[in-house]
Amino acid sequence: MSDSHGSHSVKNARWKLPTRFKSWLASCALVVLVAIVYWPTLTFDFVNWDDPWYVINNPLIRSWQPSNLWKIGTEIAVLNFAPITIFSYLVDYTVWGGLNPGGFHLTNVLLHAVNAVLVYHLVSRLSQNSFVGWTTAALFALHPVQIETVAWIASRKGLLSGMFIFAALLCWLRPQRTGKQELLGIGFFVLALLSKAIAVVVPAIVLLYDIWVRRDSFAKALSRQFVPGLLAVWLLLVTMSAQKTAMGGIRGHFELNKAEILAVDSVILWRYVGMLAAPTDLCVLYDPPTQGIVGSVVLASLSWLVVVLAAYRCRIRYPLITWALTTSLILLLPVLNLFPITTLMNDRYLYLPSIPLFALAAVGMLRLLKLALQQISRFRNAEQSRVWTSRLAWTCGLSAVFVYGLLAQRHLPVWRNGHTLWNHATQHVPHLAVVQIQLANLLHDEGDDAQAKAQLLTALTRCRPDPADRVRILKKLNAWSK
Repeated sequence: MSDSHGSHSVKNARWKLPTRFKSWLASCALVVLVAIVYWPTLTFDFVNWDDPWYVINNPLIRSWQPSNLWKIGTEIAVLNFAPITIFSYLVDYTVWGGLNPGGFHLTNVLLHAVNAVLVYHLVSRLSQNSFVGWTTAALFALHPVQIETVAWIASRKGLLSGMFIFAALLCWLRPQRTGKQELLGIGFFVLALLSKAIAVVVPAIVLLYDIWVRRDSFAKALSRQFVPGLLAVWLLLVTMSAQKTAMGGIRGHFELNKAEILAVDSVILWRYVGMLAAPTDLCVLYDPPTQGIVGSVVLASLSWLVVVLAAYRCRIRYPLITWALTTSLILLLPVLNLFPITTLMNDRYLYLPSIPLFALAAVGMLRLLKLALQQISRFRNAEQSRVWTSRLAWTCGLSAVFVYGLLAQRHLPVWRNGHTLWNHATQHVPHLAVVQIQLANLLHDEGDDAQAKAQLLTALTRCRPDPADRVRILKKLNAWSK
């Protein structure tokens, strides 16, 4: 009996794939999944939602003249300092022969595939579990909330910034790191900052990792993040100086004070969790209520208090769990309207914060399956329990990836062009003036002035536009009437 068991073990060992080869296969599988879901975007058009500003009407992306390159590297573009992003559009314009939307979309898909692979390697290392790493990366790659970031050309900055953030974290989130890794991390962090300002939160994430997971002293951890912190402050100052006007979007929440914004945020955060669990009602714009929600705020606040207390209690035994939850919140901080931005909610805001939550869901699935199997007498043997836990976990994980992939394919056509985008929005939030205005702009650009003016009148009479939108509508009506 023992000889048979021994030969069986030798046979298993002989057929076990090398770790590096398995990692390569897992990475290739992620790239294939991204390609399967997002290949239709190569036939998609530009949309009249920031694409004209960033690409179509942007003179900076049309010339490699030194003077133009200098402008890309030094000037504010579309209220953001994101020279790497603008430079990527210049490369696209050159490689794809001008304003070829299919080429711009292909670049977005390739960047998202690279990000999925980087997430796989990062989470696998942090969790020391290939199932957690791959499932997290696959959910990140295919979840419907990511469609806005991938299928919207103007959202390129999120893809680029994410790629460089992951590269920096691969250098920094280690039990021990060398001076070379520290410098490489700073280099990638600078590139992330120059792609999108959201990267300013990365030093805080690494600081907490060093304190909670590596068990470094606060002084030692802070000293490591001194230079990245200064760089983040510099970019914050540059970005804040650029944000002098509020274009587009929704501005009703600008009248709320900070306490009221935090109250609304407590509800929105749970809505985000719901969107990750059941992404069945996604839209380019949302209009979450800000009045008459006292009951929802109380319930949401109490629920978050329970989560915070639970995370605090497990900070010693399970520091990665506490760090992951905190990381997700830190990544959301720039878009919680503590510094006013023109939308309270967007799908793209979840592009990075979703990753720690997907990882926690995968870990929780493993833990629950393990506990369940331990209660069954047949699996009291530790090895049997481990094998069956792994099999069931992969079954559940692949099933979840398959379902979210199908939901993503179903939602993806919304971003095909301006008509599909704004017609979808009018079905979900017809009362938003900005939706009617964008649809009117599209109709006007196509020469249908009569229908465009009718759309503006709808916005003026039925949507209760704020003063800024009312002025926009009246100016357009006057100009188009002439």
